[in-house]
Amino acid sequence: MSTSELNADEPTPGGSTSGSTGGPSSSEPSTTPVMDSTWIQSIIPHRYPFLLVDRVLEIEKEKRIVAIKNVTINESFFAGHFPGHPVMPGVLIIEGLAQAAGILMMSARQNRENQLLYFMGIDKARFRKPVVPGDQIRYEIEVVRLRRSFCKVEARALVDGKVATEAVLSSGTVDR
Repeated sequence: MSTSELNADEPTPGGSTSGSTGGPSSSEPSTTPVMDSTWIQSIIPHRYPFLLVDRVLEIEKEKRIVAIKNVTINESFFAGHFPGHPVMPGVLIIEGLAQAAGILMMSARQNRENQLLYFMGIDKARFRKPVVPGDQIRYEIEVVRLRRSFCKVEARALVDGKVATEAVLSSGTVDR
């Protein structure tokens, strides 16, 4: 499912439906919902400072997602990792990948308000390139296996088109 095929009756962050018209300069109706941090927070429970996905660019229901995180020097972890040479901790890049996968899986669930998605495993994790302030991370997630309450994905974090981090992640849903 492309972004234009998301449920037209589901509200976007501004309260309009995905079939509403675009911004003030738009003369054509927009069929793409706004998938910014407000929308993301309606899908997963993470909040600042632990929300590591800023925007969803593409989503295909239960198949794939592309999302971004803008990395700034204001991130609290840079104060101690590492003073004078700031590098985003690899575990937080993995967490960002897991959050993007969570958005992919939970956005398709009918009763997501009654469920949580737990991170269950990391396999084949590799850190190829450091992520530093000013970088934009592009999270690319593809579903490898999907069952009713279990999902396995291949995940990549790219900076400037180059793989910074990659891993196979597993998660499972539980009732709240």
